[in-house]
Amino acid sequence: MSWLCLLPISGGIVYNLLTVFTTSLFLTRSLPKQDFQPGVSVLKPVRGLEKNLEANLRTIAQQNYPAYEVIYCVQDPQDTALPIVKKLQAEFGPEKIIVAVHQIEQGANGKVNNLLGGLKHAKYDILVISDSDTNLRPDYLATIVSPLGDCLVGCVTTPFKLTQAQTWYEGLELLSINADFMPSVLFAEVTGASKACLGPSIAIRRSTLTEIGGLESLADYLVEDFELGQRVWTGGLKMVLLPYVIDAGVNLDSWTNWWSHQLYWDQNTYLARPLPFLATIIIRAVPFAFLFTFCHWSEPWAWLILFITLATRYGTAAIVARELKDGETIRYLPLLPLRDCFGLVFWALSFSQRQVQWRGITYRLTKGGKMIPVSPIPKS
Repeated sequence: MSWLCLLPISGGIVYNLLTVFTTSLFLTRSLPKQDFQPGVSVLKPVRGLEKNLEANLRTIAQQNYPAYEVIYCVQDPQDTALPIVKKLQAEFGPEKIIVAVHQIEQGANGKVNNLLGGLKHAKYDILVISDSDTNLRPDYLATIVSPLGDCLVGCVTTPFKLTQAQTWYEGLELLSINADFMPSVLFAEVTGASKACLGPSIAIRRSTLTEIGGLESLADYLVEDFELGQRVWTGGLKMVLLPYVIDAGVNLDSWTNWWSHQLYWDQNTYLARPLPFLATIIIRAVPFAFLFTFCHWSEPWAWLILFITLATRYGTAAIVARELKDGETIRYLPLLPLRDCFGLVFWALSFSQRQVQWRGITYRLTKGGKMIPVSPIPKS
């Protein structure tokens, strides 16, 4: 049976080599002309004190864009981030910065609940949803809004890379996104295998959002961005993934947060797209190379296969990181084999577990990625 390991080993090596090509090809695409600049409402859901929160939130208030408003969405009137957003409002003015404090419990997804409060204050048709941990360059708004000048474009999104990892588990999280998830997104985009809608950075018309059911209809989905994107592209509108990479900070309190996040990520991926998720077994080269070498530890050629596998994985990840101008992935590359081995563990566990913890409440994941509460939801 150990010889079956050669299938994912060879598949993973080929796939890793292909991601170098597809990443490079994607990043050579031209950005659209910035000649469509309508008024924009930016929704920024904020919850708690994240690393570099004020610096990250400030970047959206310093955009080179003619007419826009920033709505910092907060649910809890006692939220520790509230003084920071009020400070920014005082600095940039209440016409530009709106602080929306609303306690809304439309569904299980806290981010969507938060966004619903901010949406009440948005005055423009063009909406940009931007996570609080993103650090944005001054041309971000002009870039992400431009494709919406085409009425056939329903949604625009951007790739992202994680930054600011400080612990080993934050390093593993960073590698999961920067050296695994994002190369796979760009591979799927270039080959046409699938489309992506990436939650940290989305631009959409309010009218389009209404046509696909509104934010309210996304409130019980664990990964609301995937569901939003799926509704857009199955509705006949174009999804645009721009060759414009933004930064997002990684912020985990403990290794258990990392474990839970990785597990429910794979659980939801399996429920949303079971066949493609199952197929990823044939590209998980590193853990199967270790297993094969363990089974044939006395054979020199088995160690050669392990060396080739690791060299390919390290080399391709480093090249992709260079293409994405990602110095932090290079820093955490020694952890990459460990991350890949854990990745196989999470892949296997995703078939057996159907419950996730969200803000102290236990939910059961259903087909399609919806969350149904198992434990009682405390009344606010």
